[in-house]
Amino acid sequence: MNNDFWQETMVEEKVSYTLEINGKFIIIENLPARACVETGERFFSPETVERLPKMIWEDRKPIRVMETPVFEFA
Repeated sequence: MNNDFWQETMVEEKVSYTLEINGKFIIIENLPARACVETGERFFSPETVERLPKMIWEDRKPIRVMETPVFEFA
Protein backbone atom coordinates (compact mmCIF):
# COMPACT_ATOMS: atom_id res chain seq x y z
CA MET A 1 0.00 0.00 0.00
CA ASN A 2 1.31 3.45 -0.94
CA ASN A 3 1.32 5.91 1.97
CA ASP A 4 2.11 9.01 -0.07
CA PHE A 5 0.10 12.01 1.05
CA TRP A 6 0.20 15.76 0.67
CA GLN A 7 1.75 17.47 3.65
CA GLU A 8 1.33 21.21 3.84
CA THR A 9 3.95 23.44 5.39
CA MET A 10 2.48 26.48 7.14
CA VAL A 11 4.43 29.62 8.00
CA GLU A 12 3.47 32.73 9.94
CA GLU A 13 3.75 35.91 7.89
CA LYS A 14 2.41 39.42 7.46
CA VAL A 15 0.35 39.94 4.30
CA SER A 16 -1.61 42.63 2.52
CA TYR A 17 -5.36 42.07 2.26
CA THR A 18 -7.42 43.82 -0.42
CA LEU A 19 -11.17 44.20 -0.63
CA GLU A 20 -13.66 46.32 -2.54
CA ILE A 21 -16.47 48.21 -0.82
CA ASN A 22 -18.89 50.39 -2.80
CA GLY A 23 -16.48 50.63 -5.73
CA LYS A 24 -13.52 51.62 -3.57
CA PHE A 25 -10.56 49.39 -2.88
CA ILE A 26 -9.23 49.10 0.63
CA ILE A 27 -5.82 47.63 1.41
CA ILE A 28 -4.90 46.46 4.88
CA GLU A 29 -1.18 45.92 5.31
CA ASN A 30 0.75 43.78 7.79
CA LEU A 31 -2.17 41.48 8.49
CA PRO A 32 -1.01 38.38 10.42
CA ALA A 33 -1.70 35.15 8.54
CA ARG A 34 -0.67 31.53 8.31
CA ALA A 35 0.31 30.73 4.74
CA CYS A 36 0.79 27.38 3.03
CA VAL A 37 4.23 27.30 1.41
CA GLU A 38 3.10 24.86 -1.29
CA THR A 39 -0.18 26.49 -2.36
CA GLY A 40 0.09 30.10 -1.15
CA GLU A 41 -3.32 29.79 0.53
CA ARG A 42 -3.67 32.12 3.52
CA PHE A 43 -5.52 31.50 6.76
CA PHE A 44 -6.53 34.16 9.28
CA SER A 45 -7.29 33.69 12.96
CA PRO A 46 -10.88 34.32 14.14
CA GLU A 47 -9.66 37.33 16.11
CA THR A 48 -8.13 38.86 12.98
CA VAL A 49 -11.29 38.25 10.95
CA GLU A 50 -13.45 39.85 13.66
CA ARG A 51 -11.22 42.92 13.82
CA LEU A 52 -11.29 43.66 10.05
CA PRO A 53 -14.80 45.19 9.86
CA LYS A 54 -14.09 47.35 12.90
CA MET A 55 -10.95 48.72 11.23
CA ILE A 56 -12.79 49.48 8.01
CA TRP A 57 -15.94 51.09 9.41
CA GLU A 58 -14.32 53.16 12.17
CA ASP A 59 -13.46 56.75 11.33
CA ARG A 60 -9.77 55.95 11.29
CA LYS A 61 -7.54 57.88 8.95
CA PRO A 62 -5.56 55.64 6.56
CA ILE A 63 -1.77 55.76 6.75
CA ARG A 64 -1.71 56.72 3.05
CA VAL A 65 -3.95 56.90 -0.03
CA MET A 66 -2.90 55.48 -3.40
CA GLU A 67 -4.13 55.99 -6.94
CA THR A 68 -4.73 52.67 -8.74
CA PRO A 69 -4.84 52.13 -12.50
CA VAL A 70 -7.81 50.09 -13.79
CA PHE A 71 -7.73 47.96 -16.94
CA GLU A 72 -10.56 46.13 -18.67
CA PHE A 73 -9.94 42.63 -19.94
CA ALA A 74 -11.46 42.80 -23.40
